[in-house]
Amino acid sequence: MFGFLSLAITVGAGILGFALARDFVRRRLRFVDGIYSPAAPWIAGLIAAVVAWPAAILPLVTTGTTVLFGAAAGLGTASGVKALRRGDP
Repeated sequence: MFGFLSLAITVGAGILGFALARDFVRRRLRFVDGIYSPAAPWIAGLIAAVVAWPAAILPLVTTGTTVLFGAAAGLGTASGVKALRRGDP
């Protein structure tokens, strides 16, 4: 039972990290020149993972969940930048 719940939290964290980062880049960072740097997704992913890492002390959240959240945030940032370059609103 707890395995399934932990898996659901991990998948939810990944989806949430991607969606929040993509939306934030497209809405708030549209006119910030630094977001177009190739290092921006890496930096965003690392910061997201470090910020989420203290949640790993909870019983159903693992370190893998926080790493996945950071990776998803980095991928969401890259996706948001790509959408801005294409001109998508």
